[in-house]
Amino acid sequence: MPRRRTAAALAGAAVLATVLTPASAAPVAAPASVPASASVRPWPAPMPMPEPVMPAARQDQLTITVSASPDGVAAPHTAPRGVRGGGAPTSRTHTLDCHPAGGSHPEALAACDAVDRASQGPHDPWRPVPADAMCAQIHGGPATARITGMWHGQRVDASFRRTDGCEIARWDALVPALPGPEELADELPADSPETLPEEPVK
Repeated sequence: MPRRRTAAALAGAAVLATVLTPASAAPVAAPASVPASASVRPWPAPMPMPEPVMPAARQDQLTITVSASPDGVAAPHTAPRGVRGGGAPTSRTHTLDCHPAGGSHPEALAACDAVDRASQGPHDPWRPVPADAMCAQIHGGPATARITGMWHGQRVDASFRRTDGCEIARWDALVPALPGPEELADELPADSPETLPEEPVK
């Protein structure tokens, strides 16, 4: 009888201990392991600094010199019969910048457009007329011109005159970068060569 009571008392004590044990005392499972790479968040890579924007080098710069006579001066002792000569050299020089237009040329924008059209046409405006070209035998006056500089990365050194149809067409393709016939006539000074009427034969 005492053994039964002792066993019952032990069983009751075990049940009571189970009921009274707080939930916080229950064993807690260990957290799952976290990969080392996931535990550290890397900072984003620094963005590269943009390169400074530099203005493009001006590539289209021309110097245009126009003379009212073939050699820039009408010398009296070289003037043929019927031609009046003399005076100082008659020439003018302008600079022409394009893309954007500028320089000392009085019609810079229109002049740049003319050079653009001529350089995109079927004939290279900087090449001289071929020696074997068939040209109309007409004379457009004594004016000459020279254009030097850079155009579309190409070095330019071209001479122009108005001694026949081919040369006149080549010149006129660049008007108003080069002066037109009316402008040349207006600027021709009184002491530049001009044809005089022949004296009657006595």
